[in-house]
Amino acid sequence: QVQLVESGGGLVQAGGSLHLSCAASGTIFSINAMGWYRQAPGKQRELVATVTRGGTADYADSVKGRFTISRDNAKNTVSLQMNGLKPEDTAVYYCNAEIRTPRYGNYWGQGTQVTVSS
Repeated sequence: QVQLVESGGGLVQAGGSLHLSCAASGTIFSINAMGWYRQAPGKQRELVATVTRGGTADYADSVKGRFTISRDNAKNTVSLQMNGLKPEDTAVYYCNAEIRTPRYGNYWGQGTQVTVSS
């Protein structure tokens, strides 16, 4: 069994910062891409940021320059540092990872709420 567990969401004022973390546990052979997605009420889930095993990051245009994704391959963790938060960043944030167990599968965390007040 593989699990992704997120932490770090909460309520913050516009302009503030939050740090999200996600840890993968279970029988893990290796992890390819890891990333963060978000889903606001009434909207589809959207990509926020991804990072390859080698550390190459990619970001949605809406968060470039404000969010930073990072990972620790030894600890099977991925983090998202969010600065300059805006009310439109309010959403449930989900961790995602492609994990070999030994078969490759796509796994999701349970989600963590991020609320940015104006």
